[in-house]
Amino acid sequence: MTEVSSLTGRLLVATPALADPNFDRAVVLVLDHDEEGSLGVVLNRPTPVGVDDILEGWASLTGEPGVVFQGGPVSLDSALGVGVVPGDDHTGPRPGARDPVGWRRVHGAIGLVDLETPPELLAAALGSLRIFAGYAGWGPGQLEDELTEGAWYVVDSEPGDVSSPVPEGLWRSVLRRQRSELAMVATYPDDPSLN
Repeated sequence: MTEVSSLTGRLLVATPALADPNFDRAVVLVLDHDEEGSLGVVLNRPTPVGVDDILEGWASLTGEPGVVFQGGPVSLDSALGVGVVPGDDHTGPRPGARDPVGWRRVHGAIGLVDLETPPELLAAALGSLRIFAGYAGWGPGQLEDELTEGAWYVVDSEPGDVSSPVPEGLWRSVLRRQRSELAMVATYPDDPSLN
C-alpha cells in the first residue's frame, strides 16, 4: 500500500467548483488523516444554538460567537471540542511542558478537548475553544480522490483559525493570506452568474 502523506493539522478550503452543499465555501481543519481515512471539522458554520444550551459550564471558555458550530454532516448528535493552548508553537510543546489534563494535541497548539473533563481543569490552559456538533469524515482514499478532482485547496492552519471571531469570513481570509495565486480566489463572487 502506498504511504499517505498526513494532512493532520492543515486546512481544506473548498474550491468554488465543489458542488456538495455541505461544504460550500467550507474551511475544514483536518484532525486526523491516515490510511484508514480522514476526520475534520468545518470551522466556519456557526449555528444559532448557544454552547450553554447543550454543554453547561463550557460556554465561559468559548470565544465569540459563543455558539455551537456544525462541524460537518456526520454524527450531528455528538459534540467535539477543539482548543488552542497558548504559548505552544507549530512544532510542539515547550521544553519540559506537559499537555493539560483533558486536552490531546492534534497539531502544534491545536488539540481535542475531552468534554467529559470538568471545564475548570482546562480554564487556565485554554486560549480558545470551539464546540462542534458533528464532523466531516472520509473513508480510505476518499479525500485523496477529492483532492485529485480539485475539490479542495490544502493550506497551512494557524491557531487563530479555530477561534475566528468572524467565522463567516474565514473562507476569504484564509485564501487572502496565501502567498500565491490562490489569494486571488478570495475575490471569487458568491454567484458568478451575477458577474
